[in-house]
Amino acid sequence: MKRERTKPAMKMTPMYRLAKVVPQWFARPILPNCVHGKENIPKSGAAIICINHMRNSDAVRMFLSCHRQIFFLGKSELFENKFVGWVLRCVGVIPVQRGHGDVGAINSAGQHLQNGDLLGVFIEGTRSKDGSLGQPKAGAAMLAWRYHVPVIPCCITAKDGRLPKSFEKCCVTYGKPVMPEELGLVNGKTSEFRSASHMIMDKIKEIREKDLKEFRK
Repeated sequence: MKRERTKPAMKMTPMYRLAKVVPQWFARPILPNCVHGKENIPKSGAAIICINHMRNSDAVRMFLSCHRQIFFLGKSELFENKFVGWVLRCVGVIPVQRGHGDVGAINSAGQHLQNGDLLGVFIEGTRSKDGSLGQPKAGAAMLAWRYHVPVIPCCITAKDGRLPKSFEKCCVTYGKPVMPEELGLVNGKTSEFRSASHMIMDKIKEIREKDLKEFRK
């Protein structure tokens, strides 16, 4: 299969840039973070950041920890309110109909990768109920193979591995980028996507265990 060529990263959307200037002053005290591995985020070019998912605030923690704009995939239910949906689109969230193989969302995500952007994917597809890690979905691996972009495993970790609370510091740690070939993504088979998604999740687990040890010190 011919690999898609990526372009230089686009600039931040106006609403996202505005949020970087003003609202984050209020968000940082409410959602404090200890950020590790920022050097693993490329200064330019496309990549998929695969993150565990615990709270609705996870995307805000990512926003506060990354110098580049992240274009997230978000469940379509978040867009049911017209005003909220408009705001989410303005900050680059892509609506996804879960469980329906949303081709439009996949194409939109692919367009961002072709544009050289960072794509954020909550790899479990849904929030954890107790802070533990769930089963990964294969969509991120499929996109990494199709557009030949690296995957950056990322973990949000709260103290004792439980669900994070407001005003409580969390670790947001970015792992080293992993190329599709390193994940065994060669022929684009469904079995490869499943295997690669578990490899990505294993890397997120490794980050989590390391950060939990830091909390215990």
